[in-house]
Amino acid sequence: MKGRDLLWLADYSTEEIWAILETAKTMKERFYSGERVIPVLSGRTLAMIFQKPSTRTRVSFEVAMYQLGGHALYLGWRELQLGRGETIADTARVLSRYVDGIMARVYGQETVEELARYADVPVINGLSDLVHPVQALSDMYTLWEKKHRLEGLKLAYVGDGASNVAHSLILAGSKLGLHVAVASPRAHRPRKEILRLAEEAAEATGAVIEVLEDPLEAVRGADAVYTDVWVSMGQEAEREKKIRELEPYRVTPSLMEHAKRDAVFMHCLPAHRGEEVVDEVIDGRWSIVWDQAENRLHTQKAVLALLLR
Repeated sequence: MKGRDLLWLADYSTEEIWAILETAKTMKERFYSGERVIPVLSGRTLAMIFQKPSTRTRVSFEVAMYQLGGHALYLGWRELQLGRGETIADTARVLSRYVDGIMARVYGQETVEELARYADVPVINGLSDLVHPVQALSDMYTLWEKKHRLEGLKLAYVGDGASNVAHSLILAGSKLGLHVAVASPRAHRPRKEILRLAEEAAEATGAVIEVLEDPLEAVRGADAVYTDVWVSMGQEAEREKKIRELEPYRVTPSLMEHAKRDAVFMHCLPAHRGEEVVDEVIDGRWSIVWDQAENRLHTQKAVLALLLR
């Protein structure tokens, strides 16, 4: 995988995704055995471009580079010449002469794809409007860590099925043999392009991809229930409308009771408590959200080590 871009998981094989998950497991085990620094990226530098603010993505990538012996540079969009009209292509060409990799957290998928088109170093999608691949990798690792398998597990995603997180979970699940059931209003169904790619991958892995409107049907018998914020950054103008449409999809204890007895609750964070999930769930016995958040660090280390080494 050395030198590869990570723009979305549709470009990665089942074997390559498992290689990332297994490397994340090794990274975490070594971290907890006392190896706080594994200097496989000594002397390497990662440029981190942020159009959108971040907590987990920024901190996990920055700390990951440090723990791999490298260095990360935080580059706010408006602090770069991008904010004054320099083209993405020119920025990519210049950064390629200075750094060993670029991570970008942006609004449009086309932005990260253009960066990759003109950069001579690996480009990692830290989030776009279409997908959030590094989040889905962490989620798959966390689920594997808790359930000791992935193939055949049922993951129910409840809420906005057209979100970048939902899209990436669908793609990851299709590659790894999960049963992914997405419950969302008809107006917020996943994009057809994502479903088409997932269905193609599912033919080889035996994965099942369902899109439903009834959250109870989606959650019934689920091993994991997942939700995300209803209003993402950049969607503030439609906030009230989306909340009205998605209110029946709030994750509550009564909804969780329809999942398996040992089901877990997952959320990529940040959470808008009282909207997509109530306190009793995110702070309750089902929740593994803090493990998800921690595992962003170990999965990021795996991605960086494999792509930049």
